[in-house]
Amino acid sequence: QVQLVESGGGLVQPGGSLRLSCAASGSTADSYTIGWFRQAPGKEREGVSYISSSGSATYYAYSVKGRFTISRDSAKNTVYLRMNSLKTEDTAVYYCATARTATMDPEGYDYWGQGTQVTVFS
Repeated sequence: QVQLVESGGGLVQPGGSLRLSCAASGSTADSYTIGWFRQAPGKEREGVSYISSSGSATYYAYSVKGRFTISRDSAKNTVYLRMNSLKTEDTAVYYCATARTATMDPEGYDYWGQGTQVTVFS
């Protein structure tokens, strides 16, 4: 069993930055790929980024590539998503989740956090 808690969401103007955190607890939390997903009102859930258990493999959706950076602090069992140059279309609830393999397929994710709201307004 893995528990995930997201934090760091908030209100920001276009062009601004936020850093989301995903704190994982559980005996095997550090052996999982951690992915970030987001869902805006009326839209389907979108895979944003993932980082493998070792941190050697990362993936970014085209919509965020070059603006978002995912990283992992194994000592703290925490994964971060640094979001720069935010746009209004980045507004969504952001969720982190665990997977046993490096994938962006949501079907591959077992445990999910409760989400954190990111609102980019002009």
